[in-house]
Amino acid sequence: MKSLLWLLLTLAATVNVASNFITSGVLQSAVSVGTGVLALTSGTCLFLTRDRRTA
Repeated sequence: MKSLLWLLLTLAATVNVASNFITSGVLQSAVSVGTGVLALTSGTCLFLTRDRRTA
């Protein structure tokens, strides 16, 4: 599960950066919003599923 979340996070960040160079206009905004939501969601899921250690 975590490996899939890491893959989605990395893929979303890569596509988000690449879309700035490849597309423009409305398509760039749509891709940026979509990949941004995906990155935030997978990052949140990774945070919630982390191993908690006690002191």
